[in-house]
Order: sequence, then structure tokens, then C-alpha cells
Amino acid sequence: MSRTSARSGSPYESTIGFSRAVRVGGTVAVSGTAPVWPDGSCDPDPAVQARRCWEIMLAALEELGGSVSDVIRTRQYLVDPADADAVGRVHGEVFQGVQPASTMLVVKALLDPRWKVEMELDAVLPD
Repeated sequence: MSRTSARSGSPYESTIGFSRAVRVGGTVAVSGTAPVWPDGSCDPDPAVQARRCWEIMLAALEELGGSVSDVIRTRQYLVDPADADAVGRVHGEVFQGVQPASTMLVVKALLDPRWKVEMELDAVLPD
């Protein structure tokens, strides 16, 4: 079974040693993704952060041959439960009609204090 990976340019990919996404056969796992723009900036709005995370992850999924309709599971990590509605609405916009299994967790902190969210997903591509 072949294994391919996608990179996003995150500085953590080389230092920590991970890929943005990995495809083995028809299964794709997309790593925890933070809301960072190419210049390293991070918008403070949790909904904007959520959209940016999904944008990065779905681009990696597409690079490996998948699409939003192939997503079967998502995980959303929040540092503030007050952001749940805003982040959840973005999830609903992105996955309207797909409705993957999903988990939303509140965590004590994320790697960068500017990040209010971090997301990950799993997908299964059709044969």
C-alpha cells in the first residue's frame, strides 16, 4: 500500500517531524492544524481562526486527492468554551451536507497563546 504526504510549510513540520497530512491507501489523516497565515500572523477572531484551519486542512486533503465530501471525522480543540458557538457555526458551514463524526474539546492551552483553536480531520477516499 502506498504512502504519500502533504506539507504546509509550518516551521514545526521539520523541527517536530510530522506531515500536515498523510495518505495510506484511501485513508487520509490531517494533523492538528493551527490558524496561521503564511507570514506567521494569526487573526484574534475565533471564527476567522476556524476558517483558516479548515482552509489549510482541506488544501492538504485536496493535494492528496480528497475533498470535503470525503471527511469522516473532525476534532476541534478550543481554549475558551465561550468560542464554541462561533467555531461550531464555521464547522457547520464547511461541512453542510457532509456531517462527519465530530468532537469539540476545551483544552487548557495550545502551543501558541494567540491560537484559540486547533483542528484535525480524517477522511476516507472512494476506491
